[in-house]
Amino acid sequence: MSVFSYELNERRVAIVTIDVPGEKMNTLRDSFAEDLLAILKQGRDDNITGMVFISGKSDNFIAGADIKMLDSAKTREDALALSEMCQQAFFTMKKQPYPTVAAIHGAALGGGLEFALACDYRVCTDSDITKLGLPEVQLGLLPGGGGTQRLPKLVGIQKALEWMLTGKQVRAKQAKKSGLVNDCVPASILLSVAAKMATKGKAKPTKPRLDRLSQLLESNPFGRNIIFKKAQENVLKKTGGHYPAPVNIIKAVRASIELDELKAYKTEAEGFADLVMTDVSKALRGIFFATTEMKKEWKNDDVAPIERTAVLGGGLMGAGIAHVSAVKAQALVRVKDVAQQGIANAMNYSYKILSKRQKRRIMTKAQLQQTMNRITGATDYSGFKHIDMVIEAVFEDLKLKQGMVADIEQHCQKETIFASNTSSLPIAQIAEKAERPENVIGLHYFSPVEKMPLVEIIPHAATSEQTIARTVNFARKQGKTPIVVKDKAGFYVNRILAPYVNEAANLLLAGEPIEKIDQALVEFGFPVGPLALLDEVGIDIGSKIAPILEKELGERFKAPNAFDRLIDAKRLGRKTGRGFYSYDKKDKKVDESVYELLGITTSPRLNKQEIASRCVAQMLNEAARCLDEGIIASPRDGDIGAIFGIGFPPFLGGPFSYMDNRGVNKVCSELSTYASDNPVFTPAEPLMKMAETGTKFYQDAKPALSEVSKSQPQEVAKSNEEQTETP
Repeated sequence: MSVFSYELNERRVAIVTIDVPGEKMNTLRDSFAEDLLAILKQGRDDNITGMVFISGKSDNFIAGADIKMLDSAKTREDALALSEMCQQAFFTMKKQPYPTVAAIHGAALGGGLEFALACDYRVCTDSDITKLGLPEVQLGLLPGGGGTQRLPKLVGIQKALEWMLTGKQVRAKQAKKSGLVNDCVPASILLSVAAKMATKGKAKPTKPRLDRLSQLLESNPFGRNIIFKKAQENVLKKTGGHYPAPVNIIKAVRASIELDELKAYKTEAEGFADLVMTDVSKALRGIFFATTEMKKEWKNDDVAPIERTAVLGGGLMGAGIAHVSAVKAQALVRVKDVAQQGIANAMNYSYKILSKRQKRRIMTKAQLQQTMNRITGATDYSGFKHIDMVIEAVFEDLKLKQGMVADIEQHCQKETIFASNTSSLPIAQIAEKAERPENVIGLHYFSPVEKMPLVEIIPHAATSEQTIARTVNFARKQGKTPIVVKDKAGFYVNRILAPYVNEAANLLLAGEPIEKIDQALVEFGFPVGPLALLDEVGIDIGSKIAPILEKELGERFKAPNAFDRLIDAKRLGRKTGRGFYSYDKKDKKVDESVYELLGITTSPRLNKQEIASRCVAQMLNEAARCLDEGIIASPRDGDIGAIFGIGFPPFLGGPFSYMDNRGVNKVCSELSTYASDNPVFTPAEPLMKMAETGTKFYQDAKPALSEVSKSQPQEVAKSNEEQTETP
């Protein structure tokens, strides 16, 4: 069935509706080019005045290309053919004797925006859901349908580079201001405005709307050279050279300015083909498919939604949880703290974030106030009677959390869920004295809450499936990617993080410099080094988690005693201005006095690769144990948890993908070498077995299933939320 339907209006303007049958989202498929050429020919045969393309979907124009198409490209030549086919179809559209108009409501992303760029005119709705962008870089790709060639000519080189190198999605008003669209109108008149525009005749080329400095730079070879050189430097600095897509995007955009049209488009197509074949793109596409798959799990629209929430604790975590609950999930939020100042701090936290959005004109003052009105506070349990979910965000004290469970059972309704944001305490222990243990669950966020995409959901043995489903649904409404993990100390993310950080600490105590350790892991691909991360989290927080993990899981989790000296000296990290680093406003530098405090004489012995290898080896070993024990349901969950929770390098696909690609036998061999000096490196038994049999985590090895995961249905109906387009 064709994705296009065609009808003529009284002015002989063809109204072409784009509607992929049986799908929630319009995506570019293999047959799209052939169908488009047929529609364009019909327009010529009918001698039409113009043609308008509009979506038959309620919330998207074309959300991108079907990513599954790329997996069918087995060779570089296959990928090259896909790009050239798309380019040719859009060339044909551009060369029609009649004008074409893209009438955009909702998402026009990736190939969807490239389709719109090939039209003579673009008009979009002023709706909040209308977003335009070329986010292919997030999948390790470049726009392969002419996007790198057409966008710079519309909005200028610098803006085009910024949008494509970051995958930025542009809102409607910004799209009009930049010249990306010709008009921005209410949804009620979108079609009539577009149809009128189609009668104007073919569009004449226009120059980008640039300020004086941008005009000066972009109008001559010397200025353009500065732009491209600076872009290249910034990309390499931010990516460490691990991601080839940004470099190829710069090359293709440069070709659009410096080469003739045929060679420039060929540069784009060849860059696209090269990138499709890279391990980096395959890893990033794997992450996309994994997160799409996860949206189908625990999906239950029959359970009652969470509409009224309460947060216990107005600290940084509590404030962040209140923020995403009110802003993303649009729930009513009641913040309880022992002091009025804690409530004020939590509300001010959201206000500061929203004020920045207002200044950038992303939201109006009225919308800001409306959002803030969702957050209220109290120093007692007043207003808790009709709360659907209470999220506890206080420090790691078992008796305190158990007392809160009792309070909530007394002051809230019988169905109220008690969710603990504990980072290490087993949920079963928190629920031990509960009258309604089926309502108690773990909901572990990561800091800063409004930025970190992951949340761990931890049911204990008595947690009801309804509670799990309601919690998963709510986490997704908060904009989070949830993974359901087994109830054991440290859960998954902190359990694999602790030995990684401990090894970094041991290397420091052995004389390796702070900056060298952190640089080694940043060069490996982590966003920050382990010691800088400990400063961000808080050294005192780490010290409270370590004893719990050691008690529950054994000696290998024992943290160095020397760190107690940092806590005694009130050097807790960024929040106190000093930790391993000293912090002065936005400046951060290694605090050399920490060496004397810890009794260290720096004596570098290892190279950066060896440092990174030792720290990561600990993480990989513990990840294998977690899978074997059923802490995580699958390697996929383990990879997503590590990438979204602690910044494991996405280009490596996550710890399990990394071990598969590197070879489990090599990982075991490396661990065994380190174990000769330190027994904590002894390879985990499941890794040893896999090394002996030559199996992999994906394909060959069957993942262990947690008790929670066993209760999930084996056959999950295809979800309407399943998306295969460019994110």
